[in-house]
Amino acid sequence: MLDTTRSNLKAKAHSYEYDAHAAEAQSDLKALVRDAQSMLSAATGLTGEKAEELRSRGMDLLDRALGKANRYQDQALERGRELAHDADVYVRDNPYRTLAIAAGIGIALGVLLSRGKQQ
Repeated sequence: MLDTTRSNLKAKAHSYEYDAHAAEAQSDLKALVRDAQSMLSAATGLTGEKAEELRSRGMDLLDRALGKANRYQDQALERGRELAHDADVYVRDNPYRTLAIAAGIGIALGVLLSRGKQQ
């Protein structure tokens, strides 16, 4: 029981940390894409060496944004695996409680669905 409680607290702490990182990542990616778009749009009216430099910098920014997006995707996948493992451990540690919760949810859904058909 203590291990389950400790695991739940740990999962909540990781969840808050993950939410903060996700919000930060989203704002970083938006800023990088916005900067790259402005550079590339400024480069469309120019020709020559200056235009090539702006295009190159814009492409570098887009590459960095894609790299960050891939990193965050990998982190999200890893977090999903951790959550699935934690759920598996919880179900194995508390099979009767899990069964009771699933049955309760099934009954509640059955009642809600049957009310919807009667009206």
